[in-house]
Amino acid sequence: MTAERVNPPGLSPPAGFSHAVVATGSRLVFLAGQTALDVDGKVVGDSLPDQFARALANLLTALAAAGGTPADLARVTVYVTDVAAYRASAPELGRIWRESAGRDYPAMAVVGIVRLWDEEALVELDGFAVLGDRSD
Repeated sequence: MTAERVNPPGLSPPAGFSHAVVATGSRLVFLAGQTALDVDGKVVGDSLPDQFARALANLLTALAAAGGTPADLARVTVYVTDVAAYRASAPELGRIWRESAGRDYPAMAVVGIVRLWDEEALVELDGFAVLGDRSD
């Protein structure tokens, strides 16, 4: 895949996301929402950063199983039950993202919600990726 991150000078400088991503490839991967579930289906992590790290790891595991890498992510949506806590944790969440997925940020949005499917879950991530040909 080739991905061009587009951040127009007429918009505020992005921090931890890209305003737009132009992706060229031949395979789309739609990633289901991932929370901090362990392999036994139990939510792990007491803090938002702990749960974010696990949810991101789960998302990247699904992506890798489909043949992709973090650089192939074109779009990610973060659903969070406490936007104020997310904003307060932003520096740590950014560090977790960079350590796990690098600095090629996808187009992203953070959406505040009342609750997630699992009541213990504080955050969920979903998205899609664009992969090149298998011969790339």
